[in-house]
Amino acid sequence: MSLALAPLDVSVEVEANLPCRKFDPDLWFSDSPAELELAKSLCGDCPLRVECLAGAVERAEPWGVWGGEIFERGAVVPRKRPRGRPRKEDLARDAQLRVEAEARLAASGLSESRNSVRLAA
Repeated sequence: MSLALAPLDVSVEVEANLPCRKFDPDLWFSDSPAELELAKSLCGDCPLRVECLAGAVERAEPWGVWGGEIFERGAVVPRKRPRGRPRKEDLARDAQLRVEAEARLAASGLSESRNSVRLAA
């Protein structure tokens, strides 16, 4: 059985306390890096975060925030970059954030192999 189609925990009220249901849905698909970071932070306490992330990984979501991670072109990215050429310190920070994103995916049990979840460089 796939995680995306796994039955929900019956103790979780589906509509209750889900940030993606309480706030503007466009926030999770914004072009603004600051808004996407806000959406990621709102996902932190969601009772369905792990299931949401697993489903997004399985479907290779093309974009948006799913399970507290940013997806872009079907890959998890540590942060959305603003337009333009990145600064050197931004590239170093992106490398650190990429390591942290891999650790979060591993902690969720979604990164047993490098092939299961593609992380964007």
